[in-house]
Amino acid sequence: MRVASADFVRSAVNAEDFLRDGLPAVAFAGRSNVGKSSVMNRLLGRKGLARTSSTPGRTQAVNYFLVNRRWYFVDLPGYGYARAAKAARRRWAAVIEAYLEHSRPRPLVVVLIDAKVGATPLDQQAYAYLGGLGLERRVVATKIDKVPRGRRSHVIAEIRRALTMPEDEDVFTMSALTGEGTRELWKSLMAFLDSNK
Repeated sequence: MRVASADFVRSAVNAEDFLRDGLPAVAFAGRSNVGKSSVMNRLLGRKGLARTSSTPGRTQAVNYFLVNRRWYFVDLPGYGYARAAKAARRRWAAVIEAYLEHSRPRPLVVVLIDAKVGATPLDQQAYAYLGGLGLERRVVATKIDKVPRGRRSHVIAEIRRALTMPEDEDVFTMSALTGEGTRELWKSLMAFLDSNK
């Protein structure tokens, strides 16, 4: 996939700030520090477009990036950052829920799971919640370069089992560091975006 342009457009902290221009979107969800911004930057071929941090909980708003002037990548706040204040966690959760429930057209949601950690109870809840909303999902095991090749099939099988994924849904693997898996994920994202023009 050739990315000719990718531009930050807006940070939305409440429903009134959400974009409503009818363009399709791919939203990235996952636990705090799972690598959402790094994955987005790798997919877009931009080093610092989505801001990365080693400190969990940095993304606190719904951030929109316009790609090729045709669709959006949307960086959602990470869930499960225990050291954030309860009020802040509730606020982030409310923003995420409002975005997912009210965005039109409905986004594709990429659920990122740390391959070294596996699917946590929070990941299970998020995946089930998205399914309950009827949203199309893609599951991506991030940081796959940190997992020995001989263990990868086991890691993927465990993620599938933990999430009780349907047989026809794949677990994609990706490394933002090496780029492994980028082409395969792009192909799947483009199938969604092309069908939602």
